Amino acid sequence: MADRIRLLLNDAEVETADVSPMTTLLDWLRDTRGLKGTKEGCAEGDCGACTVVVERRAADGTMRREAINACIALMGQLDGASVRTVEGLTGSDGAPHAVQAAFTETDATQCGFCTPGFVMSAFAFAAGGERGADGAIHEALAGNLCRCTGYRPIVEAMRRVAGTAVAPPPDLSALARGGDACFEVGGHRFVAPTTLAVALRLRAAHPDAALLAGATDLGLLASRHRKPPASLIHLARVPELHRIDRVGDSISLGAAASYADATPALVEHWPALAPYLSRLGSRQIRAMGTPGGNLGTASPIGDMPPVFLALGAALRIASVRGERRVAIDEFFLGYRRTALAPDEIIVAIDCPLPRAGEVFHCDKLSKRRDQDISTVAAAYRLQLEGARIVGARVAFGGMAATPLRAPRTEAALIEGGIEAAARAAEAEFTPLDDWRGSADYRRTVAGNLIRRLGARLASPARAVEVEAL
Repeated sequence: MADRIRLLLNDAEVETADVSPMTTLLDWLRDTRGLKGTKEGCAEGDCGACTVVVERRAADGTMRREAINACIALMGQLDGASVRTVEGLTGSDGAPHAVQAAFTETDATQCGFCTPGFVMSAFAFAAGGERGADGAIHEALAGNLCRCTGYRPIVEAMRRVAGTAVAPPPDLSALARGGDACFEVGGHRFVAPTTLAVALRLRAAHPDAALLAGATDLGLLASRHRKPPASLIHLARVPELHRIDRVGDSISLGAAASYADATPALVEHWPALAPYLSRLGSRQIRAMGTPGGNLGTASPIGDMPPVFLALGAALRIASVRGERRVAIDEFFLGYRRTALAPDEIIVAIDCPLPRAGEVFHCDKLSKRRDQDISTVAAAYRLQLEGARIVGARVAFGGMAATPLRAPRTEAALIEGGIEAAARAAEAEFTPLDDWRGSADYRRTVAGNLIRRLGARLASPARAVEVEAL
């Protein structure tokens, strides 16, 4: 018999009987539960009108309270979690929450359509104990795009709630499952294994099933296209896929670890990734999205593939037949095609740690600074002897059907210097024209990014300022 999805909704336990696990959380909240405060704007995780806060236990046992986009989250993902909507902030006596009061008192609302999403982002911000620095506030709000009220009153409301105490997280023990879960409703099958061995057996038995981690990509099939997969294997509950460890001279990132979890380890060793990762979606997206998902979709404009290519990462890939390592250079075979066999799963991404004399930088250009897919992304890992470049790994996204290394640019960096490498980058690729940018624009950008790299190398003290541009 199929399991039922169980969760806390605004502190009340709910068990679903006839809701498809592929239903989006937003549709369920609005259409089934009648909670109309959470809004639909873009239906693709961009605008933030659908923001809710999810409270759940992470793989390391800690309780997390994170803002997510309800429009792309699938109901099967919420089993065992607590979901809090804007209606769940108001007390039983009808008194507004401190966050709601702050938005009212600072006149941080106008038409009100986007306000519930802002309020829930502010609630998560306050729950995280962050201080009211402008940078932190703007990053916390980057996933809420409407600004009809203006920035000042919204930022002021955030300052008022920064660092304030919120209610303790809920007790989820009653929702805990002893093992794997399987939800089957309306011809949709959603399986959530809790060990890698079971996940691999399921993958071997159901090679046509979609692999789901964070749903920031697959969720669009349900939200925008209204054609969710018939069968999903949900990997987010497999502890082996969440580990973030130092293994020898590498950092190993579990393929299903969220970007929010992976960021501290990445930034510790490659500080240039801090501003880059802050522009990978929004906090809502980084709470859901995963490195393994970014690689598995094989998008030519994904943010992380150029970074992993430049770092010289290797993927650990497993099936019931065993585990193998694939160099990142050999993983992308063509547009949306990878070296994964039908019965395989990405387990982890191993990134070699920096060596003495090595520097790393990266860039993302997009039509909009926040919440946008890259037009061109680039990453550079250089080995220096004094001011001389003696080794280079350079990779670009958005310049071809797959993310690619730039061997001619690398050779030019070593043999001819920055300007020679810039000219090589302009000639090395044959990009396409699309609405994000013309082929000529992309070629020009590639060369100019190498020139920007030269500015960083010429003045290391200003490198942090350049990264933020």
